[in-house]
Amino acid sequence: MVSLAEKMAANMDSSVFSKATELKKRLWFTVLALIVFRMGTFIPLPGIDSRVMAEIFARHSGGILGMFNMFSGGALERMTIFALNIMPYISASIIIQLGQVIFPPLAQLKKEGEAGHRKMTHYTKMLTVLITIVQGYGIAIGLMSLSNGDGSSAVVIAPLPFIVSTIISLVGGTMFIVWLGDQITSRGVGNGSSLIITVGIIANIFPAIAQTLELGRVGSLSPFVILGLFVMSILLVAIILKVEMAQRKILIQYPKGQGQSRNSAGSSHMPLKVNPTGVIPPIFASALLLLPITVANIWSENGPEWVQTLSRYLGHGQPLYLCLYTFLIVFFAFFYTAVVVNPEETAENLKKHGGFIAGIRPGKNTAEYLDYVVTRLTVLGALYLAALCILPELLIAKLSVPFVLGGTTLLIVVQVTMDFISQVQSHLFAYQYEGLIKKARIVKNKR
Repeated sequence: MVSLAEKMAANMDSSVFSKATELKKRLWFTVLALIVFRMGTFIPLPGIDSRVMAEIFARHSGGILGMFNMFSGGALERMTIFALNIMPYISASIIIQLGQVIFPPLAQLKKEGEAGHRKMTHYTKMLTVLITIVQGYGIAIGLMSLSNGDGSSAVVIAPLPFIVSTIISLVGGTMFIVWLGDQITSRGVGNGSSLIITVGIIANIFPAIAQTLELGRVGSLSPFVILGLFVMSILLVAIILKVEMAQRKILIQYPKGQGQSRNSAGSSHMPLKVNPTGVIPPIFASALLLLPITVANIWSENGPEWVQTLSRYLGHGQPLYLCLYTFLIVFFAFFYTAVVVNPEETAENLKKHGGFIAGIRPGKNTAEYLDYVVTRLTVLGALYLAALCILPELLIAKLSVPFVLGGTTLLIVVQVTMDFISQVQSHLFAYQYEGLIKKARIVKNKR
């Protein structure tokens, strides 16, 4: 049987979009907000010598610093007010969500509905400010120790004013991005935070392609390797699309009178995604690793020996970095699945509405069965995410090609694009559905 959504999608044409004024307003708002974000990535921190900073960054861009620069849309390379991007907010979100597991008052807030959600958001933003202050201080101290080959310092003003101005600028820039992401989510289309990260990645795609071709021109990479990299990227996109759309459908049956007709029992399907966490595990893992490693990379220029050693061991493609990255991806895959999927609650809701899984008793048995299915899917999803993010990183580390061709970045871009398109379609469906209701009322009144 064809669903209502499928019928509407089949009948949808460009005229529907042209009449959807609310959707067009949301799209324009989203575009303008992202343009504002991109403009902010070019506003430098006070007291920075951009020429010296560019020379220093060029010496480290092949490491983990280059990956964080990609997430920030090039803001880190230019050392702008948006250098930390939205990563401190993501780190704060991780800490708050972990706190819900071990701190009962935070867990209680989650049960208070909208009021509890507002309090959690407020605490997350307060923690974001604290994290940004600490990271801003670390970056300011690290920048003051940097110099290029001729001894020129990256900082051209006195230490104390530079530290204070850097912290204020980074805190202001980060919180503005958080506010801008919230505005996109509420007044635009798509998830604001994810779109901001995605725009930063997309901004580096063409420079990354040009850099890869330049490596081929100077003979650092053979044409076959370059061709293989682009083929690998296309295959990764195809795999991501296939897995992200894959679902495990569980048949739910209802007694007579609650199904599709009065004479027979009704049924429906409960779709469970193979990767229910989406891009959250790689983003969370990157947020936890990238920021401390970035500070370590900056300090390693003229810092203590232990910082230099740590920076080497946690370098891009190094075994310790890959092990930590894999562990964090798998951990957050299971952790976030436990947050968003609650088998006991789902089983209880099914029981209340009279639904049951064929061959499974309602209540506790249903919860155990759902937990079993979700656990197996999470294992597959975690292995898929780990392989997708780690294997290309190994090739990139060995060949020194841009990070934008890696699995993590491709996963984020594809996932966010799919979510964006899905939300656009939802707005169009809602508009077309309202139009059908109005037409039905007009026909009814005429009769």
